[in-house]
Amino acid sequence: MKIGPIEAWPPVVLAPMAGITNAAFRVLCREQGAGLFVCEMITTRALVERNPKTLRMIRFAESERPRSLQLYGVDPDVVGRAVRMISEEDLADHVDLNFGCPVPKVTRRGGGSALPYKRNLLRRILKAAVANAGALPVTMKMRKGIDDDHLTYLDAGRIAAEEGVAAIALHARTAKQHYGGVADWESIARLKEAVPEIPVLGNGDIWSADDALRMVARTGCDGVVVGRGCLGRPWLFRDLENAFNGNPERARPTLGEVAGMMERHAAGLTECFDIERYAIADFRKHVGWYLKGFEVGSVLRRELATAESLDGLREGLAKLEHDQPWPPNTDTPRGKSGERQKVQLPDGWLDDPWDCVVPHEAESDVSGG
Repeated sequence: MKIGPIEAWPPVVLAPMAGITNAAFRVLCREQGAGLFVCEMITTRALVERNPKTLRMIRFAESERPRSLQLYGVDPDVVGRAVRMISEEDLADHVDLNFGCPVPKVTRRGGGSALPYKRNLLRRILKAAVANAGALPVTMKMRKGIDDDHLTYLDAGRIAAEEGVAAIALHARTAKQHYGGVADWESIARLKEAVPEIPVLGNGDIWSADDALRMVARTGCDGVVVGRGCLGRPWLFRDLENAFNGNPERARPTLGEVAGMMERHAAGLTECFDIERYAIADFRKHVGWYLKGFEVGSVLRRELATAESLDGLREGLAKLEHDQPWPPNTDTPRGKSGERQKVQLPDGWLDDPWDCVVPHEAESDVSGG
């Protein structure tokens, strides 16, 4: 997979996920297998204003090369300034633009998965990003559209190709679907047919390495983007590398090996957050994902999920049955799911798909992804 000057094998990308894909998690995934590993989504306004929290979020470990950074922005001028800052200050090697986030605090400002509906505004943003990127490749991630009545992915794909975007990732769901239902892999195939001149990456319902192979075979996409499937399972990237290299071996760690990874993950978060109690509080959401399918009593699960220090977490991990084998049938959905009744949009957003008006307070300092 070639994205500008970056060549990646296997053709695998770790999807940016808010509160998940910080340096601690990215390093663990990268150790398992190769690919591109993208940081959490950050806002362009916060970056250009040098918000201290944002600057901490874009810190990469020394071992991370290439460095992939995802931006959220709605104002073309602010997006251009942010990309120029990344290029001139060598903050990353690759810039990805988020047009796929479905959360209300993003879409109600016209950002994320709402934005491609405004075709000309999308074009202005992409033009500004590519013009200011220098030698850095600019990619974009998007969804099929707002809902089934407002699909945008084919128009958005053609605009991206015309404006010099290096690759497109499509999460094969609408914003209304959120993370529910089944991903429409056929839309990935249709996008690839529409823009054969640039790489198209498929995203959605990759719970195992074999799912990734099936997606490529079925859609003709150039690579895959893995999100929720790797939650609590950095080993998935070892499986993906093996699968794309024709190796049938799959990672099946014991509970003891999982416990060791959990300890490393929590310890890595203490470096990201600087304050240990914040890091351990952030790690709590990972406990259930790591232990999925294993036989662990409710009392011990609760102890691990409420630990207040790294030492407290280690004490709980030591109580696990370390020789318990990897449970069967765990290549199943992880993380949030379910559809939304409606997508939150700015007033009158659907009136004109061609206007270029930037919504009021569109560049407020929001987070999410």
